[in-house]
Amino acid sequence: MTQRRPSPAEHLPLRPVEFEILLTLAPGERHGYAIIQETEARSDGAVTLETGTLYRALHRLVQAGLVTPTERRHTDDSDDERRRYYALTPLGRQVAAAEAMRLARLVSAAQAARLIPRPSAP
Repeated sequence: MTQRRPSPAEHLPLRPVEFEILLTLAPGERHGYAIIQETEARSDGAVTLETGTLYRALHRLVQAGLVTPTERRHTDDSDDERRRYYALTPLGRQVAAAEAMRLARLVSAAQAARLIPRPSAP
C-alpha cells in the first residue's frame, strides 16, 4: 500500500504564530529562544511569542510534519546542550511558500479594493 503525500493546501490557512515560526526557520534551524528573538526582531516588536505559545505551536507543527526536531549541537561553549533545535521539513517549506502566496493574493485583493495603497514604482 502506498502512502498518500500530503498536499500543502491541506494545511492552509496557517495560524499566524505557526507562519511566524515557519518564516523564522526558513533560513535554517533554530532553537526555541532564537525563534522568539528573531520573530520579535523581524516584526519590530509587533509580535512577541510567549514560551508556552511557541512550544505548543512547535508541537502542532511537528505533529503535522512541517517541522522536525534536530540533533544539531553547536561547538560554541556558550551554547546550552539542553537546547532543542528545530528545522523545516520539505513539506514545511512548501506549506510556508503556499501560505505566503495565499497572503500575497489577499494583499493584492486589498490593494485592488483600495483598502491599502499599491507600492509606488521606483
